[in-house]
Amino acid sequence: MRIVVLAGGIGGARFLRGLKAAAPDTDITVIGNTGDDIHLFGLKVCPDLDTVMYTLGGGINEEQGWGRTEESFHVKEELAAYGVGPDWFGLGDRDFATHIVRTQMLGAGYPLSAVTEALCARWKPGVRLLPMSDDRVETHVAVTLPSQDTAGGTDGEADGAGERKAIHFQEYWVRLRASVPAHAIVPVGADQAKPAPGVLEAIGEADVILFPPSNPVVSIGTILAVPGIREAIADAGVPVVGLSPIVGDAPVRGMADKVLAAVGVEATAAAVAQHYGSGLLDGWLVDTVDADTVARVEAAGIRCRAVPLMMTDVQAAAAMAREALALAEEVRA
Repeated sequence: MRIVVLAGGIGGARFLRGLKAAAPDTDITVIGNTGDDIHLFGLKVCPDLDTVMYTLGGGINEEQGWGRTEESFHVKEELAAYGVGPDWFGLGDRDFATHIVRTQMLGAGYPLSAVTEALCARWKPGVRLLPMSDDRVETHVAVTLPSQDTAGGTDGEADGAGERKAIHFQEYWVRLRASVPAHAIVPVGADQAKPAPGVLEAIGEADVILFPPSNPVVSIGTILAVPGIREAIADAGVPVVGLSPIVGDAPVRGMADKVLAAVGVEATAAAVAQHYGSGLLDGWLVDTVDADTVARVEAAGIRCRAVPLMMTDVQAAAAMAREALALAEEVRA
C-alpha cells in the first residue's frame, strides 16, 4: 500500500510515528509544510520538515516535541552577548548544524527537495519526506500590535489602538504566542509556487491520502495553497481521510483556534471537516467526546466515525492510524 500524508510539525510527526508502527511495511510519502520556514542568522530554518525528520529519526526532544534531544544553547547565548537577535526563537547547537548544512547546500544551487533528501540520508526516517515546494513560501499573519509593543515594550497583548501589520507566522506563534487576534493568514508566495518534484506523482500513485491532526490553516492549509496540490488530491480517486486536531472544541496542542478564527471557521471538529469540504475529504475521524458531531459531518457528505484521538504515546497514535486506514477501506468499499 502507498500512503501519502500531508504533515505539519508536532502533531503530524507523532501521527506518522504511529502510522509506521501500525503499518510497518507500507510505502509512506510525507508532503511537509514549508510555510513555517524562516531565515534566521543567515540560515534557512525549516521547522516542520525538521520536526518530522528528527521525530522519525530518533533525535527529537520528546518533552518539547520539537528541537533536538540532549541539546545545548551556547551559540544562542553567544549571539545574545553580541546583541544579535532575534532572541525569541531558540535554536540549539545541534539544530544549528542542520540549518548550516541546509543553507550551504541551497547556496550551492541544490533545491530544497534535494537538500531534504540529503539530510534524511543521515536520519533515516523510514518515509520519503518531500517539501511541498522548492519555492519560497512563508506564512504571514495580519495583526494589530499595541503601540507599546511596536516601541519594544509588551508581550503583545492587545490593550487598545496600535499598528496593523503583517508579521511572519513564527513571530506570531513563538514571540507573541498568538496573544493578539489574527485578522488574516496569508501564505506569501504560495500562489506562484510549484509543487516540489515527486509531490504530484506521489499523490497520483497513492492508495490512501491522510490528513493527520495538524493545523488545518497554517500546516495542511498552506500545503493545499500550492497550486496543483489540492486539485491532485481531489482528482486522485482514492480515499482521503482526515483526523480532527480539535477535541472538545479546543485544539489538542497549540493555538489552532486563533488561526481558525482568522479564516472564519469555528474551533470544532465538525467545522474543520466542513472547512476542508466533501470535495476533498471522504472520511473524518473525531474524538469520542465529539461523537455528537458525527451526524453533522455526515450531513456534509463526509463519512465520519468517533474514536479516541489523543496521542498519549506511540501505541495510541498507532491505534489512530489503524482507525484512519480502516475508514479509508470503508470509504473505498
